Amino acid sequence: MRLTVLALIAGLLPGAAPARDLGFVTSQNGNAVSVIDLETAGIMATVPLPGAPAPVAYDEAADRAYVIAADTGRLWVLDSAGQILKQRDLGQGAFGLATGPQGAVYVADWFRGRLSRFGPDLQPVWQSETGAAPAGVAVDQAGDLIAVAERDDNSIAIFRADDGQLLHRVATAGEHPFAVTFHAGVLYSADVQSDLLSVIDPVAGRLIAQIATGRHPYGIAFAGGRGFVTNQYAGSVTVFDPATRTVLTERPVGDYPEGIAALPDGSGVIVANWDSDTAVILDAGSLSIRAQIDLPPGPRAFGMFTGRQAGP
Repeated sequence: MRLTVLALIAGLLPGAAPARDLGFVTSQNGNAVSVIDLETAGIMATVPLPGAPAPVAYDEAADRAYVIAADTGRLWVLDSAGQILKQRDLGQGAFGLATGPQGAVYVADWFRGRLSRFGPDLQPVWQSETGAAPAGVAVDQAGDLIAVAERDDNSIAIFRADDGQLLHRVATAGEHPFAVTFHAGVLYSADVQSDLLSVIDPVAGRLIAQIATGRHPYGIAFAGGRGFVTNQYAGSVTVFDPATRTVLTERPVGDYPEGIAALPDGSGVIVANWDSDTAVILDAGSLSIRAQIDLPPGPRAFGMFTGRQAGP
């Protein structure tokens, strides 16, 4: 009996599959989501989803991936095998997407200028007004703060997670902030038209620094003590030191890189290259490309699309 229990815990018995490090890459032109085993760089499943799927967020605690079809605003919920569990029509304009503790799902509506929180049952919890054209959404490490990039107002709005109260609105260093990411208590936004990152203190609600990027920064991720920013027009990733806020180098990765997310073990990042129809896994230390994965057309993966499954 004792050996049986130990084997189950170790995931060695039939039916007790080991937890995997997963990525969910949306291909907007290919109307598909690819479920990737990040350790082997193998595609576990390719899931057809209509309506140009683009934003994506993986809740590793719940082992659920959330995907929005950009053309229709339909929200899909998948399990780690790529099975569709549920869906909800949110209307055209639903775009920015993030998950939080207790199964919270946050969605920004581009056309209506609002941020909504949904429960794990996809029923609404609260709704708050945002500035013009809300794009990226991010949740801080504690799950207490929600940030939204207000693209057309050149600002970042910071809300309280439990009730949606607006706490701060911070002007960005550059124009058209799109992606937002929390890291080590600091908030970063990719200011697309100014080739800058804005660095924001989310508690004080103020801009504290800016970092130069390549042309048209899009996504932001952190791994191995470094920051990484995809540069759409440069076909590269800018690598910077988040402690000193200095740029270290710029690394080519593919044509028109967009979504980027850290590997769960922190050893690297995965980048979706829209025009190359590939994803690449980039080592955080050596900056070498460990693997290249062919994907359906137009991989975008806008959001936090990686994570480690909960144990069996």
